[in-house]
Formats: sequence, structure tokens, C-alpha cells
Amino acid sequence: MEQRKLLNATLAAIVIAALVASGIAPFDRATWFMEVAPVLIALPIMVATRKNYPLTTLLTVLIAAHALVLIGGGAYTYARVPLGFWMQDVLGTVRNPYDKIGHFMQGFVPAMVAREILIRGAYVVGRRMTGFVCICIAMAISASYELIEWAAALAMGQGADEFLGTQGDQWDTQSDMFMALIGSSTAIALLSGWHDRQLKRLDSK
Repeated sequence: MEQRKLLNATLAAIVIAALVASGIAPFDRATWFMEVAPVLIALPIMVATRKNYPLTTLLTVLIAAHALVLIGGGAYTYARVPLGFWMQDVLGTVRNPYDKIGHFMQGFVPAMVAREILIRGAYVVGRRMTGFVCICIAMAISASYELIEWAAALAMGQGADEFLGTQGDQWDTQSDMFMALIGSSTAIALLSGWHDRQLKRLDSK
């Protein structure tokens, strides 16, 4: 229990420090706020529910990792993240691919969040059906985010370019959702067994 508390405190400190640092002088303030908004929403909820609804260690680490990806995108905008430029050089891509990491995580982590909630609440019966529903939920979140991007583009006009991060790709929406599908499917395929073991330990406490 003490190790769990230490890990949670450490992860929270890292995320908060990164969030504060990213907000000091972001490339574009409006884009920063829109990109880190999920972190600003999720972090207080996790803190408020840490005693009544503690998450598995696996899910906590995944959420923290996703938060750092969002914060990095908010600080630089997704088209300008240095890690993405390094990946572009290594992979030989025509654009900064950091936003695809973000959309992969947008499928990967929400699928595991959904899995934890569904299994702990016994809302779905059967391992395969649980995995299918989790992927569907992750894809629904991805589609909703694309609708938010569309609304931002309509409302902000050219000012939404940094938030959208399309970098001239006319198929950006489709490829974003495809990355979310890959992420969610990968998470369910690779982490379900590990997640089940952690859920059993959580139930036994």
C-alpha cells in the first residue's frame, strides 16, 4: 500500500511539474489549453477518487504517460514537438509524426480505462465482448475528438491550424482514428492478462 501511494505521488508530481513547465511559455496559449484540457479534467478526478475508487498500478502509469504526451503536444503544438522531428529524421516521414503518438495513446489508454471500469462494475460479460466494447469506446472517444477539432476549425478559422496539426494532410482525420484503433487493439491484446492479475489483487485488498 505504501509503495502504491509513493508511486501515485511520484507520478502526480511529475505530471504536475510538466504541466506547469509547459504552461509557462507555450508556443500558442489557446492551443496549449485545448491540448492539456483532458489532463486538467482527469487529474482532479483521480485525486478526489483515489481512496474510494483506487486504480490499478498499470492504469495509473498509463494515464500518467498519456498526460505527458498531451502536455508535450500542448507546449510545442504537435507539429513542432522535438521528439517528433527526431522520429521524422529516423523514419524518413514527410511530416512530424508526434501527433500520431498522441492518437495511438488516445486509443491505447482509454481502452484500458474502459476495461477497468467495465470489469470492476461487471457491466459486460465475457472476455471477448469486454475487449470489443473497450475498443468501441476508445473509437467513440477518438471520433468525438475529431468532431471537437472540426468545431474548433469552424470557430477559429486559420487560428485552429496549430490545434489541428494536420500539416497539410487531407487524410489526417482518418489516419488519426486508425492510430486510435491500432492503439486500442494493441492495449487489449497485450495488456489484458496483466490487467486481470492487477484487478484481482485490487479486489483482494
